[in-house]
This record gives sequence, structure tokens and C-alpha cells, in this order.
Amino acid sequence: MCVLARALSKLFADLLVVFARYFYFFLLSFFGFSLSSATFAAPSANAVRLEVAPVLDGEVLGDEVWGQPSLSGFWQQRPVEGARSTQETEVYIGYTDTTLYVGIVAYDDDPSGIIMADSRRDASLENGDNVSFIIDSFMDQQNGLVFGTNPAGIEYDAQVSRQASGSMMGSGGFNLNWDTNWRVATHIGDYGWSAEFEIPFRSLRFGNQDVQTWGFNFQRTIRRNNEVAYWAPISRQYSLSRLADAGRVAGIETPAMRNLKITPYALGRERTGNRISTFSDQDGGFDIKYSVTPSLTLDATYNTDFAQVEVDEFQINLDRFSLFLPEQRPFFLENSAQFTVGDPGEMELFFSRRIGIANDGSAIPIKGGLRLSGKVGDATNVGLLHMQADEVAGLVPQTNFSVARVSQEFKNRSSLGFLLVNKEEGGSLDGGRDHYNRTYAVDGQLGLGDDALLSGFVAKTDTPGLNGDDMAARFSVASDTEEWSFAGSLTHVGENFNPEVGFLRRKDYTRLGLFTLNRWRDPSWDNLLELRPHIAFRGWWGGDGLYETGFWHIDNHWEWKSGFEIHTGVNFLHEGVREPFEFAPGFEVEAGEYDDEELQLVLITDDSQPLSMRMTAKVGGYFGGDRVQLTPAIDYRVGETFNARLGWTFNELKRPGNPQTLRVNVGSLRMTYSFSPQISLQTLFQYNDATDVVAANVRFAWLTSADAGFYLVYNETRDEDVGMFTEKRREWILKFSHTFDLFN
Repeated sequence: MCVLARALSKLFADLLVVFARYFYFFLLSFFGFSLSSATFAAPSANAVRLEVAPVLDGEVLGDEVWGQPSLSGFWQQRPVEGARSTQETEVYIGYTDTTLYVGIVAYDDDPSGIIMADSRRDASLENGDNVSFIIDSFMDQQNGLVFGTNPAGIEYDAQVSRQASGSMMGSGGFNLNWDTNWRVATHIGDYGWSAEFEIPFRSLRFGNQDVQTWGFNFQRTIRRNNEVAYWAPISRQYSLSRLADAGRVAGIETPAMRNLKITPYALGRERTGNRISTFSDQDGGFDIKYSVTPSLTLDATYNTDFAQVEVDEFQINLDRFSLFLPEQRPFFLENSAQFTVGDPGEMELFFSRRIGIANDGSAIPIKGGLRLSGKVGDATNVGLLHMQADEVAGLVPQTNFSVARVSQEFKNRSSLGFLLVNKEEGGSLDGGRDHYNRTYAVDGQLGLGDDALLSGFVAKTDTPGLNGDDMAARFSVASDTEEWSFAGSLTHVGENFNPEVGFLRRKDYTRLGLFTLNRWRDPSWDNLLELRPHIAFRGWWGGDGLYETGFWHIDNHWEWKSGFEIHTGVNFLHEGVREPFEFAPGFEVEAGEYDDEELQLVLITDDSQPLSMRMTAKVGGYFGGDRVQLTPAIDYRVGETFNARLGWTFNELKRPGNPQTLRVNVGSLRMTYSFSPQISLQTLFQYNDATDVVAANVRFAWLTSADAGFYLVYNETRDEDVGMFTEKRREWILKFSHTFDLFN
């Protein structure tokens, strides 16, 4: 053990030297090439007014309305960066008084090689042929809307906000759960395939000028070649979200905005269980969306319901700190990045799951709420939210939640913002004084050159009974060039910092994060596309100085042109435990300090194939014992209609001095059959042998618009861990909603 300890100490010293060298290069990158990166002229095009709207059937070439293409000429990002695309692509951009139209012709000299992978709304586009584009209607190079499709005619839309560098180091948000009303049609022919997009202006947000120029970029993926190409060239470290490099489309005449939509819903529910009588209820409510200006939207909701939302996936916690479960409810996901300040997954100053969801995951009725979000002028983002959750006897009192957010954007991805989060409880369960909690924050980011970014925030909370040491701060710096990525961050959270409407994975700590990665491509390689060697460090120190957690990660990603990928890494782990804890009955971790190492291997096959898989394996030490963790995932599809994924997490742990072996399995099977892009049947079966729970979630959806339709949901949970009983809980939900557009 002494020899091993000395070897590890020497290795850590060597790693620090390597990091020092990388950090020196990192500083040079900021003040050298990062500040003086060459700027290339963005491509430009013109939109044309259409006298007659095109027939939306996907046959762009057969419709004389389109005339001549607005733009063509795409450039590869991969596999041969900077080369012309191997297939020609033409884009037509036009508009009428009410609607923006985009036609795309994706020529292909081998139409039989076109890959159609999915037809569900908002399903991933990456594992098949596809086209997509982003619109920066305010030309702020920070916010945009993404629209895309594949040859099956999928409707794919998303919202990009804040910085939108599109890089792995970016702090901006990509919100796939943003939905709006639009249509697309596709057609496959001997020329390749084509798509026609019909996007009402009322589904977009834009300024007040009569004739406008918008930022645009277009992406095409030819999946059999693993080829990705753009109209406005983008370096390998970025994606379509990189608005700073987008092209320009001029001559767009926008109408005066009038938009008022009402979406009422009706719902019926029936619940049964082993030891409870059948319970049935009916309910109803509505949502309202009104465009105050072309760039500012008011949303109202009454008796808000989320019955159609997929259930949370099972997770297993073998550590001391809180698990993070993502938000899935549509009302809170729309424009969610507008309210986001923090460190995702670690510390979020506003976490919408605190509204309407109890700590045990059960639903708390939401009476209603208002949200005003969007832009005032061309560069000021505003977000105001107020929600009221109902009282649940013996669990929570009636609670009001308010959030105010203002962010001013500046040139070169820079911004300065303010956040206020307020929670007011109307009474208390024990009859004491009313409780409140408030969070205040100032945040900002500063773009340096084309590729570097400084960002950070300072926050304070106000909680009765908690005084002093109630602040938190985070500062980060990142640079992302074609060959190198660097990042460093420092976070501090005080002992009494208490954002009750936020998320804290742990309390009272200081965290240091460092990261460096190199992207290495060599034209002489026949089959290998890229190597990505990298080193990362994350360390947490408690307020008492204890080195709580340390994580060194040394890895290399080997990516082939075929889509096959292997990651070969090693992790060095440190844990400082103040008090003994159990991660399972009979498996106690004693107080003390633990240093371990583990191998980490990842295998990824080509996901454009009907059968593909991903496998992560970690083998090594864990809190002074041994752990084997295997996380396989197998994907299978039949054409674009049927998709299935079997995922599994297996943990085997051994503790020193304990002859027993702990084995924990968590599995899921997700299956989807798409009758059409609007009609689908989805199932999710889950199993957790640590808690002896089996669950099923079956959802049939028939969408009449992006955010409304008919839903039939069945939930069943079987819990074996309830003494002498096997608890079975079943729930049927029938919900129908419809959107009425009062100005159309």
C-alpha cells in the first residue's frame, strides 16, 4: 500500500505539472489567438415575397411558386472539415403576409441510401438524414429558434438562448421542449429528398421594423457518410447553435403581430390500489397565450395539469448527496433558460420542480399562474413568473412563488442580469409564523474574442432563522478553439445559503473545476476521424476545510468516420467522510478519507444502424472497497415507425471486512410506435431491485397542434417492499385539450 501511495502521489504531482502547462497555454490562448481570431465574412441571401403560398406537399421542385433558390453551397464540418459538401443542397426562402416559408432540396445521387430513423415529434435527428436551420430574428447572436425535419417529415423545434456558442464549453441553453405551431411536408424522389416548412409569423418573435434582416444558418446531415455540412461554415468545436457565425437573410417583411390563443382541457382520472378503494375524479382548466408585442409574450394558466408528461426515470443513489431530476413539464420548460442562473446539476438558483412537486415526487395542485417573457427592445430580456400552489393537508400550506429576471445583452455574447426568487407560505403546518424564502442574484458574462468567455454570478438568500454566511458565488473562464478547449471554474456556497426554490446538490463547500481537451485530426488517417485526449479535475472542500470529494479524469476519445467510438479513461477518486453513512442496509461507510482509482471504458456503435449500442464500464475502488459498474444501452428500430431502447445499470460493491456483496440493478425498456408524426404510442417499463419496485407508463398521444391533443395514459407501480403486502397501484388518465387561435 505504501508503494501504491507513493506511486499515486508521484502521479498526482505529474498531473499537476501537466495541468500547469496546459493552464499556461490556456492563458496564452485568451490573450493571444483567442482575441485575434480571424473573422470570415458571413454568407448572405435574400428572402422573396410570394404572391401565392406554395402547396405544402414537400415537392419543392414541382411548385413554380418557389422560383430560384435563395442560397446553395454547403461546407463540411465532418468528415473533411472545410471541404464542399459531397451532395448539393438548395434553399428557398419566401414569405406571405402571414407566414414564413422555407423550401430545401437535398439532392442525393443515391436516394436508396437515405436513412429515415424516426418520425416522432422532437425525436433526435442525429441518427438519420436530416436538414435543420436556426433563426436569429433579433440579430443578437445569442438567441435563436431551431426548426428541422428528416425524410419522414418529423417536426423538430427548439429554443436556443444565452451565448449560444453551440460548443461543449458554452453556458447557453438548448431547450428541445420549446414547441410552437408550424407544419412541414417532405418528399423523396429520384433526385434525393426535399422539405417545405410553413412557419406562421405569429409563432416567431421579432423586432418592430417593417423590413428586417435575420440571422440564419442551415445544416444538412448525410448519415450514411456521417457527413455534416453548413451553409455558413462552422468550426469543428461548434454546432448549429453557434449564432456568431450565422449568415444573413435580408428583405423579410414582417406583419403587425396579433396572437391570442386559448387552450382549455378536460381530464378524467381513475386510481386503484391493493389497500385503497377506487378513486375517480374529473377536472378542467385552461392556458392562455397572448403576444403583448412581437417579442413579448404573456402566458396564463388556471388549474394547471401535467398528466400527459412522462414519469421520472428511476435513479440509484450510492452517494451522500442529492440526486438531480430534470424538469419535464411543458409550462415550466418553455423559456426556461430565461430564468436560469447557476451551475446546472449542482446549484440552480431557480428550479421549477420546487413548484407543484413534493419532496417525495407526489404532485401538489397548482391553482394557476402568470408568466411574462421575451424581449423589450432589441437587447433586454425579461422574465416574470408568479405561481400559486394549493394547500395539501398535513404536507404543505398554500404557497406563492414569484420570479423576476432581467438580462441586458451586449456585443460579442456579453450580458449582465439580475434575478429575484420569492417564496411565501400562507401559514405553517405547526401553526407558527408564515414562512418565506428569498434569493437575490447578479450574473453576467463577457465574451473575449471569438472563442473565449468569462462568466459568473453572486447570490444571497434570506431565510428566517438563518443569518450570516448565506451567500454563494461562481466564476468561470472558458476558451473553445478548433483544436483546444480549456475551462476553469471556482464556486463557493456558504453554510446558510438556502435557495428553497432552487437546487443544491450539497451545502457549505468550495469547488474547483479544471478542464482541457485537444481535438486532433490528421488527413492521412484512413478510417479514424478524430482523437480527443483530455484531462479534467473537480474538487470539493467543505466549510470546515475537509477535502470532501476529488475527481481526476484522464481520457481519450477515439472516433471513427463510421460513427464507431471508444473512450479509454482512468479516474482517481478521493472521498472525505465526516460521519458514517449507509448506501444500502448493512453496507456502511465509516468516517475517514478514501483514495481510489478506477478504469473507465465507453463503447459506442454507429447509431444510424437499425441495431446500435452504448456501453460504459467502471471497474476499480469505491470508498475504500471495490466496485464494478456496467451501464449498457441497446437501441433497435424498424424504419422510422418503431423505436426501442433497453437500458440497464448494474452495480456490484464490496466493502472491506464485509463478506457480503451488494448487487443493485436498475433497468428500463422504452418503446415507441409512431403511426404518423402526430400520433404515437409510447411505453416505459422500469425496474429497481434495490427498492423492489416495478413501474409502467403507457401513453397514447394524438396531437392536434404542438401543445394540445388527445392523451390516454396508464400508470402502474408494483412495490414488493411493503412488509407482507405487494402494493399495486394503477391509474388511468384521459385528457383532451384543444388550442383556439382567436386571431386566425
